[in-house]
Amino acid sequence: MEQIPAITHEADMARMERANKRQFIITIILIAALLISNTAWIIYENQWVDEISYEAEQETEQGSNYFVGGDFNAKTEGDGY
Repeated sequence: MEQIPAITHEADMARMERANKRQFIITIILIAALLISNTAWIIYENQWVDEISYEAEQETEQGSNYFVGGDFNAKTEGDGY
């Protein structure tokens, strides 16, 4: 079994420490870039409001007008209701 000189071992360990430090810094930068891009994408997508409108006419004979068919915020014309 061949012995490795201490100076060689220390040089290798110093090289690995620098490589690990660079890898850690790159990982932090990539995570920050991911968070920034996701935040920018969410802000970009939230600047528009999607509105869907439906027009419907209903007629009644005795004043009762019931509609069953979904969760709508309805605006009515007529008697102020």
